[in-house]
Amino acid sequence: MAEPHYSIKGFLEFFSSKLRGKGQPGKDEPGNAETLKFQDFHIVVAALIAAVTFQACVNPPGGVWQDDKEMNVTTGQPEREAGRAVYASDETAFYVFLAFNTFAFSTSMYLLIYLTLGYPFFLEVVFAMASMAITYGASIFAITPDDFKVARSLLSIAAAPVIVRAAILIYQYLMWEKKKAGTSGSQKR
Repeated sequence: MAEPHYSIKGFLEFFSSKLRGKGQPGKDEPGNAETLKFQDFHIVVAALIAAVTFQACVNPPGGVWQDDKEMNVTTGQPEREAGRAVYASDETAFYVFLAFNTFAFSTSMYLLIYLTLGYPFFLEVVFAMASMAITYGASIFAITPDDFKVARSLLSIAAAPVIVRAAILIYQYLMWEKKKAGTSGSQKR
């Protein structure tokens, strides 16, 4: 049996064939109506998820405090600040909300980028989504209390969909090369 030949060039060729959908049912024929309908459906669903999760971040459950409360005598900090999330008073529940909302938002943004790849005005879509993602992050920092340290973990959660997809693609590439090597090795006998 021949040894698999792993290379960056081979991975990039494999990755680009995956982006084009080569070898997937219904995707081999360009402009297949069923494929386009399926893709359009996913674009609409991903856009709705992005819109809902963005709105949930900008206007969190319970709203935001409208006024400052007087200073806490022991800490010297205000007990609440205007513009901060009411829900943040329960740190665990608020963190769970932020974590899952961020995961859903970043997953939907990733899907939108993937599904619109190759469409006209793709670059404009990417710029608009990047702006939306920056606004999402700014909103999180605006509504969370100053002592609420979540930035690193939320960035990790936001990157998770891309990292998972990259890991899956690398695994698929390794299996593809192994299968290719096994096929070529059996043909030489």
